[in-house]
Amino acid sequence: MADLLELLSANCIALDVAAETWQESIVAAGELLERAGIADAPYTQSMIDNVESNGPYIVVAPGFAFAHARPSPAVHHTGMSWVRLAHPVSFGHKSNDPVSLVVALAATDSGAHNTAMAELAKLLGDTDRRAALESAATPDELLAALGSTAPASAAASSGASQPKNLILTVCGNGLGTSLFLKNTLEQVLSTWGWAPFIKVEATDTISAKGRAKEADLILTSGEIARTLGDVGVPVKVIENFTSTREIDSTLRDSYDV
Repeated sequence: MADLLELLSANCIALDVAAETWQESIVAAGELLERAGIADAPYTQSMIDNVESNGPYIVVAPGFAFAHARPSPAVHHTGMSWVRLAHPVSFGHKSNDPVSLVVALAATDSGAHNTAMAELAKLLGDTDRRAALESAATPDELLAALGSTAPASAAASSGASQPKNLILTVCGNGLGTSLFLKNTLEQVLSTWGWAPFIKVEATDTISAKGRAKEADLILTSGEIARTLGDVGVPVKVIENFTSTREIDSTLRDSYDV
């Protein structure tokens, strides 16, 4: 699976970009993908449509939006772009606005970028590394800061033990933000020593509705929770998808730990 430095190149990084609205910030990220030949303009529009349809759930951490859409013929190969805004913009998220960093992902499938997502989730949850990214003066400096991130290890639940429980992490299309939440959740489960016993799956709203009763609980954003409605199992809202502290607290409440 590809890591961050395999998916992000210097020509897909733009720093201190002027944008007046969240739509303009996504366009800026999409144009980088387009110029690099990663995706075509319809994919950029799909990323905007995703937010308009599902709300600002892509704002997964304070100041950070992860723009993405479903794989489509408009995506030629998997890649990412990175836009740091000159001035933050509002996406309408009640707790994580305003946004100063927009990372866009275009993927040809739902699995090849999992390692990169795990790295990015850990990085954004690390105050010192996040500060290094915010202060990088050039694309090369930013790539150097990313290179200092240790590769994500495989989840302990991938071993031979048969999981006893299931937690679903859910986003609008199962591709991006649910993976951020999955990776942070797996960090917490590993810390607890529960990883061999609980399986975590990232999925979309349609699949989650069909599989909800297989799971102990669902973790997602407020916007997606409202879309899911009553699915017969607890649906827990997470505000910061990179916060191990918030997820730890949610799990302790859910499992009465």
